[in-house]
Amino acid sequence: MKFASKSSSLLSLISVLGAAAAFAADTSISIDPERLSQTVKVLASDEFEGRGPGTPGEAKTIEWLTKSFRELGLEPGGERGSWTQSVPLVRTQIGSPATMSIAIEGKERALAQSNDVYVSTVRKVDRVSIESAPVVFVGYGVTAPERQWDDYKKVDLRGKVALYLINDPDFYAKPGEPVAGRFGDRRMTYYGRWTYKFEEAARRGALAALIVHDTDGAGYGWSTVIAPAGENYDIVRESPNERVLLQGWLASAAATEIFKSAGLDLAALSVQARRADFAPVELKNVRFDANLPVTATLAESRNFLARIPGSKRPAETIMFAAHWDAYGIGPPDAQGRRIRPGANDDALGLAGVLELARVFKAGPQPERTLVFAAWTAEERGLLGSQTYAAKPLYPVEKTVANLTLDILQTAGLAKDVLLVGAGQSELEDDLARAAAAQGRVVTPESLPERGLFYRADHFPLARTGVPVLLLMAISGAADMREGGREAGNRWLEGYMRCYHQPCDAWDASLDFRGAAQDVELFHAIGKDLASSTRWPQWRADSEFHAVRAKSNAARR
Repeated sequence: MKFASKSSSLLSLISVLGAAAAFAADTSISIDPERLSQTVKVLASDEFEGRGPGTPGEAKTIEWLTKSFRELGLEPGGERGSWTQSVPLVRTQIGSPATMSIAIEGKERALAQSNDVYVSTVRKVDRVSIESAPVVFVGYGVTAPERQWDDYKKVDLRGKVALYLINDPDFYAKPGEPVAGRFGDRRMTYYGRWTYKFEEAARRGALAALIVHDTDGAGYGWSTVIAPAGENYDIVRESPNERVLLQGWLASAAATEIFKSAGLDLAALSVQARRADFAPVELKNVRFDANLPVTATLAESRNFLARIPGSKRPAETIMFAAHWDAYGIGPPDAQGRRIRPGANDDALGLAGVLELARVFKAGPQPERTLVFAAWTAEERGLLGSQTYAAKPLYPVEKTVANLTLDILQTAGLAKDVLLVGAGQSELEDDLARAAAAQGRVVTPESLPERGLFYRADHFPLARTGVPVLLLMAISGAADMREGGREAGNRWLEGYMRCYHQPCDAWDASLDFRGAAQDVELFHAIGKDLASSTRWPQWRADSEFHAVRAKSNAARR
């Protein structure tokens, strides 16, 4: 196998030099690119119907995962000796006829779903009815006391529609502006995520929340925004008021037109929103109306978990994870394809987790327990991993690390590996040593504005204090062995055109050797951690350091 032979020669050389010796892989059993390919081919086939949560595609996916991990000899790792963890969800679908409009000084302007605006609801209701609601522009919608920043200025949002800008206040800041660097410059913080803005709108009693779409600020185009086709999911919550009644995005052109009709300049207001003294602006004589039929059902979805028990310290766990869901069945694309198979996002991540299980099971029993997780509803807001973080089946204080695979590149072998969220934990040092053992280097993400650290299933675990590491190829252009960074950028641009679309499909031309390289990194890191008593730490300035520190006594 081409990948294995090149890795072996590199590892021999590094072993002679004495570099990264602890991370030298056992090449007699290695991550197999062909196995990755075949797993993706199966999970991204039409039979699995796009792996939508709560659909027949989910049942087929869980059945296939159960069969595959059982055949490898793993034990069930879920609730009460099963392979799964229950994740109760609310599944909603906007129906038709659906009408939305903006009235400006009494003159009505219709808003077309998926053209001018894209909305959904996560409330279990049969209709969204909003009549003549005031509209307030709240800039970036950030409340960050530690940064002396508050965009709301005590403005009452109850019963109103909140309009937001995507990303952080310093995303477009020019050098010399007071806000520059206040939120990490181009690196998105959680304040920049759409999830945060919708959460904050709900906390403040807003009736609806709309974000003005901006491709650079969001990290994806309008086609990605509308991909769910009016469908949404949420965890079953005690109070419906934890979420706004209506949430979504306003197309940039429509937003500009609405502001202009209201006598306001959106571009100028966007600049003002980069100032700490910015105050919300109500669009005077502007009212929002919506009348949307909703089909809301309860769906019993599931996380999947398997394990290899530890021989010496079974209460200590190392978790390898990906998400099993994709976007299911939606409207036909230009070629008439309705299934959105999620081949790379994230059937390939699942394939990597399965390969890690195979390789670990074929080796000596680890001293610590290894858990292999496949989360549901990642595409709907990390709902499966959120559920696990709220109700962990393995104590988070004894979870050594969470290593997550979500979108790996399929362009071939690379000279580097992309690091998402640099500066967070000591696991980055582990990654650097494992990469050196492959003759590779670590490159920090070149697209930090996409906020990928907050967009994958490791994030809910990080919020509980578990050290995490994410590999995600859309964080920048890899330095390919053939074609360098330019070839990596060609792959990235090509893939982003298929992100969440029917064309994210398996194809015989895909080269899985680079993905195998990356999965092998997690094997090397996991192998080292599984045979040690080491507990990787968060950096002292990480936002997650204090949470982990509270449970230090449990690890002594």
